[in-house]
Amino acid sequence: MKKRIFNLSATLIAGLFATAAFAQTPAAPAAAPAASVPAKVEAAHTKAVVKAEAKEAQAVVKADAKEAKAVVAAKTDVASAKAEAATTKAKAHHKAKKTKAKADEKLASATAEAAPVAAPAAAK
Repeated sequence: MKKRIFNLSATLIAGLFATAAFAQTPAAPAAAPAASVPAKVEAAHTKAVVKAEAKEAQAVVKADAKEAKAVVAAKTDVASAKAEAATTKAKAHHKAKKTKAKADEKLASATAEAAPVAAPAAAK
């Protein structure tokens, strides 16, 4: 409530100053050409300010886009690395499985070869 009253009173005071400024009559007609020069300067200043703000906004947008692109690239890199790691793990598991199978086959064949050789020796 206090803020509303403060804003209302500030608006009324600003309006009072504005009417007081426009209620005065010009001092001399010679002052009119002098007033147009500051208007031109003020217009140039306003144009420069608007241009600077536009450049700032454009730079901010570019920076945000660059940051978003970097975040996306980082996420893509992480996803790519995870996929690559999963592929590598799958290959390692497959290779280990093949090696274990070969070792089991060698053991089985060695056991099979040793069993018939041992049996005739026991028969003698």
